[in-house]
Amino acid sequence: MSVGSVREVFGAFLKLGLTSFGGPIAHLGYFRDEFVGKRRWIDDASYADLVALCQFLPGPASSQVGFALGLMRAGPMGAMAAWSAFTLPSAAIMIAIAYGADLFSGPHGSSLAHGLKLVAVAIVAHAVLGMARALLPDRATGTIAVVAIAAVVLGGPHGQLAAIALGTVVGFAAFGRADAAPQRTGIAARLSRATAIACLLAFFALLLGLPLLRAMTGSQSVALADAFYRSGALVFGGGHVVLPLLQAEVVSTGWIDAGRFLTGYGAAQAMPGPLFTFAAFIGAAVGPEPNGVAGAAIALVSVFLPGILVLLAALPFWNSIRAKPSARAALRGANAAVVGVLAAALYDPIWTSAVLSPRDFLVAAAGFAALTAWNAPPWTVVAGVCMAAMAFGAT
Repeated sequence: MSVGSVREVFGAFLKLGLTSFGGPIAHLGYFRDEFVGKRRWIDDASYADLVALCQFLPGPASSQVGFALGLMRAGPMGAMAAWSAFTLPSAAIMIAIAYGADLFSGPHGSSLAHGLKLVAVAIVAHAVLGMARALLPDRATGTIAVVAIAAVVLGGPHGQLAAIALGTVVGFAAFGRADAAPQRTGIAARLSRATAIACLLAFFALLLGLPLLRAMTGSQSVALADAFYRSGALVFGGGHVVLPLLQAEVVSTGWIDAGRFLTGYGAAQAMPGPLFTFAAFIGAAVGPEPNGVAGAAIALVSVFLPGILVLLAALPFWNSIRAKPSARAALRGANAAVVGVLAAALYDPIWTSAVLSPRDFLVAAAGFAALTAWNAPPWTVVAGVCMAAMAFGAT
């Protein structure tokens, strides 16, 4: 990749942060058009390798790709410019929505809030369908997904982690020899292995150390950082998977009620940029302090940080790791389990708290059809479902 300026990187990603609707898969398409097609910062082969790496790692894949492109173009400051320009526009809007919670009081506000919950039904159902088509191509992966649903339903607060861990182990055992074909490599890391190892150590130090620090200090700030860091560290398969993880961390603990949680998630679907900015809404809206802007900042940095650290840790080693069939097999099992985790979340808390009448089912089904059959942009589905819910009145 040719070298550019931090200002250039910030400007390019700010445009995308303001206009890139449609979720992580759409973002990857926007990135290719902008940086492979128009600006020619990187060629198709290297871009494909970078996307493959970020799909392999936990964390928000599109944000990781953007961070890596900024790093490769303009160094560490370029990476921060890419992340901030792509992330902060939608984060600022989500914080404003959290402050405007009173907008959801009264009959019309209640109908709007209920409409956003129905949006979540349509969006997550669409995500489950798309992921199932891509990640459950055979009986073995389908079985892993069903077992993952059982793990979530029966496993209590740690069910999501157990499901993903089990899927990884089963994938490694079942598919380890299934794909021995050599893989093309080609990412120029521009990062030392010593720096990568330091980032990996930091990733695990925070993952293991934050819960200990939380127990020792009783600090709500540390508790907030711990909850969002752990959620960000366990997301495989796309931004929608953060929903059940965050639900277990912030709804089950009573920091925020399920209705407001789903209202924010529905609003996040209408935003450009990464879905992970939903964290800014939660951080601003939680009951215990810190909340507001301070809580949003803690939540936003904490949920993105593990994905960035693990990306930096993997970049110099990816070309050799990717060639190993066992690594691809473990990922295949983990991704199948992720489909089950998201399917379980589709039922509870999403369906159970949103679909309360036949009319609700009709509105949610129409939104789902708009996404799947008509390929409608998500923001138009948000607008249409909310308008329908307000027209019907609060359920």
